[in-house]
Amino acid sequence: KIKLTPVDTKKTDAPSVVGDILKELGSYGFNSDDLFTGLIHVKSTIDLRIQEIANSALENGILEYEKRHPEFKNEVQGSFVVLDRGGKVLAIGGGRRFYKNREYKYSDLNRVNRKRQVGSTFKPFVYLTAYINGWGAKDIIFDSPFSISMGYGRGRHAIRNYDGKYKGSIQLQDALKASRNVPTVKLTILLGDGEKSGMEKVAETIKLLGIKSELHSDIDHRGKRIYYPTSALGASEMNLMEVANAYREITSGVAAKPYMINEIIDRNGTVKFTRNQNLAPSQIPYVYLDMMQSSLRRVVSEPGGTAYSLTASKFVIPIAGKTGTTDDFRNAWFIGFSRGQNAIVVGVVINFDDNRSLGKAETGSKTALPIVREIFEKIYKKELVGPPEPFLSN
Repeated sequence: KIKLTPVDTKKTDAPSVVGDILKELGSYGFNSDDLFTGLIHVKSTIDLRIQEIANSALENGILEYEKRHPEFKNEVQGSFVVLDRGGKVLAIGGGRRFYKNREYKYSDLNRVNRKRQVGSTFKPFVYLTAYINGWGAKDIIFDSPFSISMGYGRGRHAIRNYDGKYKGSIQLQDALKASRNVPTVKLTILLGDGEKSGMEKVAETIKLLGIKSELHSDIDHRGKRIYYPTSALGASEMNLMEVANAYREITSGVAAKPYMINEIIDRNGTVKFTRNQNLAPSQIPYVYLDMMQSSLRRVVSEPGGTAYSLTASKFVIPIAGKTGTTDDFRNAWFIGFSRGQNAIVVGVVINFDDNRSLGKAETGSKTALPIVREIFEKIYKKELVGPPEPFLSN
C-alpha cells in the first residue's frame, strides 16, 4: 500500500492517486498543506503491485493500437481504474506514463474523472431497469426497423444496429449480449407507464447506483423534464470512475463511494481517521442485480457476445462485463468484474484528448478489452486477490 508523506510526488508509480487523495482529505477536515508539511501521513488503498500491472497493461494496449495506426503515435490517451467490492481503489491511472515527451504528474488531468460519452457500457442500466420493472431476462422483444420522434416539427430518427441488420424476436439477455441498439431503445420506451417515461426510470436507476452525471434532457412547455431516448445507447457523458463503481455495485450488492484513504495519522503517531468498513446494501434488491450479473456474464461467455473473444481465446477467469463504443469510434470502453467476496472491477477507456475518432472498427472490444484482460490475468496469476467465484445462471 502507498504511504503518502512529503516526498517528490512526481516519481510515484500512481501519480493520479496523489491528486485525488488531496481532494479526499478535505472531506476529513485536512488539506494539502497538512500532508506536504508533514503534519499528517496518509495510508492509501492503492496496491502498488496491481498499480504496476495496470500501468504496464495500459502502455501495452496503446502500443498495440499504435501499431495499427502509426500515424497517431504518441497521441492517443487512456485511463483505468481497479476497484474492490467495497469501493476501495486498488489502482488508478489518469493517463499514459509519458505523453508528448513529458512524464505524467499528479497535477495533470486525471482522465478517470473526465466525462465522455459512454456508449454501450450504459445499456446494462436499461436492462436492469427492465428487470426491476417486472421484465425477465428471457422475455422477448423485437429487433426490427424502428424510429423515434425528434420532437415537434423535427421529424423522426431511425435507430440502427451496428451491423445494419435485424434479428427479429430476441430475448432481452441476448439483445444485451449482442449489444443491439434497436431492442434497447424499444425497451426503454416500453418501460414508460404514462406517468414516467422509460428513460426517466433509467435515470432513477443510475442514481441508485451512485452515478451523479445527468442524462441529456430538456424542459417541455409544461415545465416537465424530458429525457432523450438516445441516452439509452450511451449518448450522455459520464466518467470512468462513476460507471465502474456502478458495475461494482452490480457485482457486490454493496452501495459505496470509491475511496483512496484507509488511515490518517498525525506526526505524533495518533490515528486521526480510520476507514469505517461497515458496508451498506444496495438500494436495488439483490435479485435484480443477480439477474444483471448473469446477463453480463453471457457477454463474455457465449458466442455472439461482444466480449466473447475472451472466452474464445481460452481466457479462463470467470468475469462479466460490457464493451462500449461511441459515435465515430471516439471512445473505446470495457468494464469487467469478477464475482464473490473477492470480486474486483476493472475499467478502461481509450480515446484522444481532442475527441477525434480512434479509427474505423476501433471498438471497445478491440481497443480496451485486451488491456482489461491483461490486468485480470496478472492480478489472479500472482494471487494478489482471492479466487473469484463462478457466476450463477438465470
